[in-house]
Amino acid sequence: MNRHCFALDLKNDPKGISEYKKYHEFIWPEITASIKNSGIEELEIYLIGNRMFMIMEVNDTFSLEKKSQMDAGNPKVQEWETLMWKYQQALPIAKEGEKWLLMDKIYQL
Repeated sequence: MNRHCFALDLKNDPKGISEYKKYHEFIWPEITASIKNSGIEELEIYLIGNRMFMIMEVNDTFSLEKKSQMDAGNPKVQEWETLMWKYQQALPIAKEGEKWLLMDKIYQL
């Protein structure tokens, strides 16, 4: 198993953050299926203020490129991503079109 960690911000709007959290209480079944079908075994999102961290545990069939291609060809995933982008904002260091940014591991105990 491999672990990938990502960061992304939400717009600093308490009402919007609350709505975003509600959506994540009941993820659409098509989104859950897409996540699992890509080779992601575990996925967690943490939030503090408006900063989010996502931790993915993936199996050997997973690749970021494959996941990106799968998502691009899945209308329901695109619908979900468009809806979520209403609440999200790119990190200040993100390039044009980037959302979740892959983090570098700098320490392990």
